Amino acid sequence: MMKVGVSTYSFGKYVSELGMIGVLDKIKEFEGEAVDFIPFEKDDHAKALALAAEYKEHMDKIGLLPGCFCVGANFLADDLDAQVRDLCLQADIAKVLGTKMRFDVAYGFPANVKVKRSYDSFLESGAVDYIRQVVDYAESIGVETCTENHGIFSQDSERVEKLINIVDRENFGALVDIGNFACADEPSDKAVGRMAQYARHAHAKDFHYRPGYKDFPGEGWFTTRNENWLKGTVIGHGDVPVKQCLRILKKNGYDGILAIEFEGKEDPLFGVRVGIANLHRFLKEIYQ
Repeated sequence: MMKVGVSTYSFGKYVSELGMIGVLDKIKEFEGEAVDFIPFEKDDHAKALALAAEYKEHMDKIGLLPGCFCVGANFLADDLDAQVRDLCLQADIAKVLGTKMRFDVAYGFPANVKVKRSYDSFLESGAVDYIRQVVDYAESIGVETCTENHGIFSQDSERVEKLINIVDRENFGALVDIGNFACADEPSDKAVGRMAQYARHAHAKDFHYRPGYKDFPGEGWFTTRNENWLKGTVIGHGDVPVKQCLRILKKNGYDGILAIEFEGKEDPLFGVRVGIANLHRFLKEIYQ
């Protein structure tokens, strides 16, 4: 049965107010079972490793499972050797945390590139060989890797599926974020149906949706690739078919961690607490 987790990203201002140990305690208090991390120390690698060890020790003490370490990356950058070196350092942190590592691959071509701007052009650019270097290094230290439908350019299920198959490594799969597909105007049920077979990790996210032909709804809303309106909200409060997507993941044999990424305007503690409760309820109904 899937385990309900939370990304530290979800806590917003409370990360600084509570401290990371306090955030971990809140996840446990709210009956979360696992935790995802985003980078918590970017300038001092030795300090990052020490903090990772501290957080892992506390997770073990209070009974939280390690989920995923989610880091950015751009293989359309000028210096791909530097990108590989940085991601290998991030894999070292994931190793200490005891987690998988998710890394992005690209956010799109710069505006001055006028032709060959497609996702296929990216896959043919030579970037894939550099991605494999990261995946292979992570495997050598026992860290599983995945990429997420994230960042608009690499967000569509068809694109991410193609990437995974071209990289062609057992140690590289998908972090399936059931909400993120909406940012690329792709129905979540259809996209999760395509990607569930590649899932190594999963994120739960919910949005309110309004079609783009309607007027700007006001503060807190942002636009999708095709200028429709989205606003983050509590899991179960929005328009993403969360429970249906969970059924799809289950049907495809996924029984790993389902980590909340809360992006709503509601208070993060409220959003996380209610989101965890709703996910537990959905899963209980699905598995009964």
